[in-house]
Amino acid sequence: MKRTYLFYIAIFMTLLIANAQDRSSFKAGMNAGIPVGDASDFSSFSIGFDMAYHWGVSELLDVGLATGFVNAFGDTETISEGIIEIEAEFEDYQFIPLATSFRIYPTFEFKFGADVGYAVGINEGNEGGFYYRPIVGYNITGNTELNVSYTAVDNNGTFAIATLGVLFLF
Repeated sequence: MKRTYLFYIAIFMTLLIANAQDRSSFKAGMNAGIPVGDASDFSSFSIGFDMAYHWGVSELLDVGLATGFVNAFGDTETISEGIIEIEAEFEDYQFIPLATSFRIYPTFEFKFGADVGYAVGINEGNEGGFYYRPIVGYNITGNTELNVSYTAVDNNGTFAIATLGVLFLF
């Protein structure tokens, strides 16, 4: 039974990719963000880069794969109580997302969608976790996109970043 499902999934994906060969695109870009929620307690700023490959399923929908790299810079906290002062320095939080991706195009200029998958933790003590990134984009030119997103990694708590990014289509 399992092989039958895998067979049908493989056929579906082959037809989907064959149908979309004329509308496929590679995208790469950069983003910067501010940690939100609990992440803002130990991180101050993030930068990253994004890469994705999308296949056009229809005029309104693209599906694909996405990856990249995110580095959230560790913060330094100083706590003072009378004459006692304690300084804590947090390490950078780094991960590589491995995700499936979809985009919906209500108009040529405007798009929204999400990346969903797993974030591989890079730094020591970072186990990674479930990765999701809802995103809204706007085409500035025919091959340049400006986007905003909420990037989150869940693993016994949520590490989240509000980002602003730019993508270039190739």
